Amino acid sequence: MASPDTFRKWNQDLSKAVAALGSDQFFPRLVAAIAERVTVDYPQIWLYHTDLPPQCIYHEIPADARYSQIGRYLEGPYREDPFYQLSLNQPRSRFYRLREVTQGLLEDSHYHQHYYGDTGTVDEVIFLSQLVDGSVINISLMRVPGRGEFQRPELDMLRSLAPPVAELLRSHSQMADFSSKYLLEPDIDGVIDHAFQTFGSSIVSPREKSVLELMLRGYSTSSSAEKLSIAVETLRRHRKSIYRKLDVSSQGDLFSLFINSLSYLGDAGVGDPLSVYMSPPALHENIN
Repeated sequence: MASPDTFRKWNQDLSKAVAALGSDQFFPRLVAAIAERVTVDYPQIWLYHTDLPPQCIYHEIPADARYSQIGRYLEGPYREDPFYQLSLNQPRSRFYRLREVTQGLLEDSHYHQHYYGDTGTVDEVIFLSQLVDGSVINISLMRVPGRGEFQRPELDMLRSLAPPVAELLRSHSQMADFSSKYLLEPDIDGVIDHAFQTFGSSIVSPREKSVLELMLRGYSTSSSAEKLSIAVETLRRHRKSIYRKLDVSSQGDLFSLFINSLSYLGDAGVGDPLSVYMSPPALHENIN
């Protein structure tokens, strides 16, 4: 059983996160409070929604690991991530361990063989909180080989923290700044498919538009090439051209641009919401 001093320190650290609700300091303070209890690596916070690409909304990942942890993940492997699938399939708990979710079969999975095995981590757990718009926030905490897997006392400690952590995440998501930036309007789900079909159509070529839509829908390079019946190298050239034309440098940047343009769907009508989003501010005022 944890000592009174341990509980006192946890309450002190948690109160700092509570005081930061609705501010940019909330996520770092919440992660710091958890990390005081158990040593963790690569903390990252993801927002998942059924109809949209994932968003990494906060992380503490060294520069040399960011591509494998975020960039590479967003290029398609996230679709096979057991945590991603679990989060969008009526999760029943607020805390999960990857090895338990995969029932010891992680190393044999396509996800591990083609992505996760190259991330340089040996264990992963998440705190999970379901939000009012149907999306889910996960705090992902990993361990690198030098620290070894999470041990039972550590897992028990993290599991005991799950209820207040999940409630704090939910409370933070209801703050005005977070809600307006990340959460979807109740009626927007029905038009997201239209956004996939039209986004970028005013800027890229028709063939590139086909590639772009598959990228936004989370298809990997090889899967996209197979679906379009083109060579992988040809598809990579299209991706590079798309990045250049849209002035982005990564899949994460592309997803952020797409999500930011969603609020202009109404103004764009049947056209490209990106054309309105990227137009001069004065034109926005005339449209509105």
